[in-house]
Amino acid sequence: MKIEQYRIDQHNERLLGKHNNQFIFAKEQLGEQGIDANAVVKTLQAFQVAIPSWALGTGGTRFGRFSGAGEPGSLVEKIEDVGILHALNRSSGSISLHIPWDIPSDANAMIDLATSLDLKFDAVNSNTFQDQKNQELSYKYGSLSHVDPKVRKQAVEHNIEVIKYGKELGSKALSIWLSDGSCFPGQSNFVRSFQNTLESLQEIYAALPDDWKVFVEYKAYEPNFYSTVIQDWGSSLLFCQKLGPKADVLVDLGHHLPNANIEQIVATLMMEGRLAGFHFNDSKYGDDDLTVGSIRPYMLFLIFVELVEGMKRAGKGSDGFAWMIDASHNVKDPLEDLMQSVEAILLSYAQALILDSKKLEIARQNNDVVLAQQLLQNAFRTDVRPLVREAMLHSGGSLDPIGLFRDLKIRENLISERGTVTVATGL
Repeated sequence: MKIEQYRIDQHNERLLGKHNNQFIFAKEQLGEQGIDANAVVKTLQAFQVAIPSWALGTGGTRFGRFSGAGEPGSLVEKIEDVGILHALNRSSGSISLHIPWDIPSDANAMIDLATSLDLKFDAVNSNTFQDQKNQELSYKYGSLSHVDPKVRKQAVEHNIEVIKYGKELGSKALSIWLSDGSCFPGQSNFVRSFQNTLESLQEIYAALPDDWKVFVEYKAYEPNFYSTVIQDWGSSLLFCQKLGPKADVLVDLGHHLPNANIEQIVATLMMEGRLAGFHFNDSKYGDDDLTVGSIRPYMLFLIFVELVEGMKRAGKGSDGFAWMIDASHNVKDPLEDLMQSVEAILLSYAQALILDSKKLEIARQNNDVVLAQQLLQNAFRTDVRPLVREAMLHSGGSLDPIGLFRDLKIRENLISERGTVTVATGL
């Protein structure tokens, strides 16, 4: 289904009076601090986060999955679902495909559909962490790092095939995450695994079009619990440095050991010009893939403080990086969850934008720890929701995306169209 603009406008009319009062108040409060609220709103309007094709169905854990009703059973339906999200918040303007879960059989038709919904295709994602139907060789003991060169060749060829699909769709990046590693001491030779992976990545890198990038993701553990070949940002950066300038590090917020200082990692990668972008999610214990900002919103804000400073330093806007949500749930409507995640990202971005970075730097130079903390926490505690809503309003989105989603009974309509017993492709 497609949401007509007049439906959004009608919904906004009922909320406009209250919103205008809140925005004017916020604008005046920020103005007293020398902050141009309109400039912040304009910056927020330019921010777009990609929606992964696998997040549009109900997720799960290793132990079970409880499918929702009206889930998208094809790539067409997934694109349509992202179109619904983008119509509501105007900040979800791209979709990131996972191959082979979502192989476009007719690229031109998919492009036409996406264009009609004001969408484009973001990075394409390969999959060598599980065996696919009719696959000749197994990835049980690794893929790009495997001891058998035939398995490595199969994994390399898959990634090159993913590049081909991406080219057809107008994508400009390949995202690689490896589960390769070991569960027990002695199972793998660390050095040989690294060297095998590097040689495999070099073959994939050589197949990249001139205007493409490869994003190398890392993860400390799971599904292998003793060692992971690309286990942290340092190993990912090392691979990228060995590959060349078209390779950058992709940060997933859940892919770290407990209590890791992710904002410092972000700052270092941006300093070196090797940050590809983000997979946004949140976690309480491990790689929980929870709604963005639902558990550690202050950490998310601190990350955006470093992102904003790094973008200024590099002379780049938000369009110079890849932003994507990577979350999966058993208990929420996937579309509502994604709307919550997008809003949380925008809120943290807005909080970072209103931070007085000049005063913060002076406090740092004077070793005024109290003032530095106060500046950060004042920005974090400022209610920037009116700014985010104003950005959505000016872009043609809804002042209350989830409220409109429910008012229009979108999930009920999707269930009517698709049925109650549905399973999203790839899950």
